[in-house]
Order: sequence, then C-alpha cells, then structure tokens
Amino acid sequence: MPRPEKHALPVVPPCAAEVRIDDLGDELRVTLGGVWRVTREKPDWFPSRLVRRPKHIRIELAPDLGEWDSSLLLFIHEVRSWASGAGVPCELDALPESVRRLLTQFIKASEKARPADRSLDLFATVGVAATDAWVKTREIASFLGECVLSGVFLARHPKKFRLRDCIEEMQQCGAMSLPIVSLIGLLVGLILAYQAAVLMRQFGADIYVADAVGLAMVREMGAMMTAVILAGRTGAAFAATLGNMRANDEIDALETLGIRPVDFLVIPKLVALSLMMPLLALYANCMGILGGMFVSLTVLDIPPAAYWVQTVSAIDLSDVASGVIKSGAFGLLVGLAGCHRGLLAERSSAGVGRAATTAVVMALLLIIIADALFAVAFNILGI
Repeated sequence: MPRPEKHALPVVPPCAAEVRIDDLGDELRVTLGGVWRVTREKPDWFPSRLVRRPKHIRIELAPDLGEWDSSLLLFIHEVRSWASGAGVPCELDALPESVRRLLTQFIKASEKARPADRSLDLFATVGVAATDAWVKTREIASFLGECVLSGVFLARHPKKFRLRDCIEEMQQCGAMSLPIVSLIGLLVGLILAYQAAVLMRQFGADIYVADAVGLAMVREMGAMMTAVILAGRTGAAFAATLGNMRANDEIDALETLGIRPVDFLVIPKLVALSLMMPLLALYANCMGILGGMFVSLTVLDIPPAAYWVQTVSAIDLSDVASGVIKSGAFGLLVGLAGCHRGLLAERSSAGVGRAATTAVVMALLLIIIADALFAVAFNILGI
C-alpha cells in the first residue's frame, strides 16, 4: 500500500509593521500595529501628506501589535520630534507604562549621544559656563551645609558617631601614607637645599640654607605637598568608594532605612583626614629638614649639629602653627571634595572613574585657593 505523500505547510511570515492614521478633526490618531523589528523595514512618518495640521496628535497601540523592539520607540520618537518642531501637542497617555518608561530612557540616551552644540556665540557660551558654575557652587554649598549640620548633630550625640570606621579611615589615610609622604618630603627638602645652596654660595652664607629649607618646609611645602599626595591618594579613594556604593544602590538603601549617608559615611572620613593631615605634614617637615641636612653635609660641609641649631633659631612656634593650620584645612578640603564627588557620581563604572578624577582636580583647585587665602590672611596678621 503506497504511503501518503507529506505536504509541507506554507510558512506564513509575520505581519509587517503597520501605521494607521485617522483624522478625527482636531485630533490625529496614530495607531501602531504589526511586528516591529530593526532588521525589517520600518514605516516612515510623512506629515507632508496631511491635508491640514492637527491641533494635537494621539499615539496608541493596536490590539494586533506583535513583537516589537527599539524600532517602535524610534518611530514614536520621530513623531514626537516632528510634533515638537511643528508646535503640536503629542499625547502618549494611551501607551502602556512600560513603553513610556523605555521611551524616556531612549530619549535620554539619544540626547547624551548628541554632539555638543557649537553654534552658540561668545556671550551665550559665557552665560552657559557661568550658569553651570553657579549650579556647582550651590551643590557644594548645600553639601557643606549638610556636613556642618551633621557634625553638630554628632557632637550633641557622640554615641552615634562611628568611631570604629573613623579609626579605620585614620589608618588608611594616615599610617598607610607614611612611605609616600616620607619619600616626597625627603626629596622636596633635597631640592630646596640644592636650590638655596646655589644662591647662598654667591654671598658666602652657606649656613642660611638651613633657614631657607626649614621655613619653606614648615610654613608652606610640608602642608602643600602632603595635601597634594592625599588628594591623589585618599580623595580619589573616597570618591571611588562612595561612587561605587551609589552605583550599587547602597546609599539608597541607607536612606530607605532612615540613615543619613552624611552621618554614616562622610563625617568619619572627614574627621579622620582632618586629624591625620596635620600629623603627616609635621612628619613631612621633619623629612624635608633631614633632606636639607644631608645636602648641607655632603655639598656644603656643614655639620648636622650646626645645621640643626640654625634651623631651630630660624623657626618659631608661629611658623609651625601656620603650617599645622593650613594642613588641617587642606585635609578637610580634600575630604569634602572626595565625598562630594562620590555622592554625586553617575550610577555606572564610567561614572565612578569620572568622579574619582573630578575629585582630585577639585581638591587641588581648592587647596591652591585656600593656600592663597591663607597667605593673604597671615600677611595681614603678621604671622
């Protein structure tokens, strides 16, 4: 008995993307149906075929809408862009919430990918830059106010201060920084001694190399170089840590539990850095003086005892106090810059990297500005 022949059923391709436009008088209803795929042909939006300009456009999805991807969002965005340029309101209320949410993300991504507009004139560019600077200044002032209020609150309730976290941060930014601070302080002392020796030899005043190195290290270079080191080391670490916590929604979790991130994360870091910076600056001063002593012994044949006596006679308590005050302020600025940029970091790995970079730049800028203000203030006070 012969076997019955098998006939293959024809493959029915899915319906293509469809756009139905209904002119309801004042309203133009755009209904989207079919299957929308980026690999298939997408309908075009041709408003030139419209007989008259509608008063508003309403976009909705047909019941027979099949599978869809970003091509559907691209078409809706095209319709919205035309409506915005023509001054026609475009209503998206009929779309599902998921589609509207994805459309919002799609619009944000397309705006970020758009190249910067360079058609602005000089005055507009200056105005935009001034507005951006004002916004960033307000953000910094707001963050500084939060830190002050948090510090006052923790001072009134010392049991809520996380001492263990503060001690751990003191170890990280203090004890772990000693090797690099030692090297930089010693090298700065060597450089200052060599430069001073070139000048002092011309007048036969070799012994005054001790005065130049001691005063420069105690009043300026010790605090400045230590602040620069910790800005690149600790400030960037603060920004990266807080930025990573923000990307992982850990900071949002703290706020959900009723814990203020400034109390829990920022204040222990600021206290630790403010306490460790003066100690590291004093240590850098000692290393710089030792570097100058080594140059004086090997190049100028000045005994260490004579060098030390001259250094002690040139430096008084006001010089040491000025350096300590500067270093404490520099440490606070480095901590504020790192924590501020970390809390405002974007929720991505690239955002964490940008936060660390901007934290270092911001810390260095604040250090230079603060050092200039200290120089003016100490000159007025005669310190």
